[in-house]
Amino acid sequence: MERIQVHDKIFRPLIPQEKIEAAIEALAGKINAEYRAETEPPLFIVILNGAFMFAAQLFKHLDFPCEICFVKLASYEGLHSQGSVRELIGLNAEFEGRKVVIVEDLVDTGRTVNYIRDKLLKSGASEVEVACLLLKAGAERAGFPIRFGAMEAGDEFIIGYGFDYNGLGRNLKDIYVIE
Repeated sequence: MERIQVHDKIFRPLIPQEKIEAAIEALAGKINAEYRAETEPPLFIVILNGAFMFAAQLFKHLDFPCEICFVKLASYEGLHSQGSVRELIGLNAEFEGRKVVIVEDLVDTGRTVNYIRDKLLKSGASEVEVACLLLKAGAERAGFPIRFGAMEAGDEFIIGYGFDYNGLGRNLKDIYVIE
């Protein structure tokens, strides 16, 4: 892994693909243990765009029936959170009485997962959990425990494996950190 440039920023390697995928496989084991015996398949809601690579790898390792849908939310622009969540593509599934798992790339301030969690609970979901690739140190601000975190991360700005900088870098197989 070498340093790379994306737009006007330089990024150095942080987490190689092999380590990412091993952490996702371990997380899938925990999720399998939790939901394998359910009589009604849980609903997984993938937050686009960032969680697509994480979700694709995670679902390869789940060994029980599950329903998957997508929602597109935005809270970041450039290097910073904008302080609000915008819903770009909304939810289109039935939630009443369902167990739901939100699949997110990163839990940072908790703003995005709180937004979608509140919406799901108001729509009648019986339980809402979060599965995320990276859990930042400040994630406790979410206001509820994140049970399914694959790895912990610092406060640095990252790209790769679904994370982007102004639209670029999502396709990188490794995770890089800004210098």
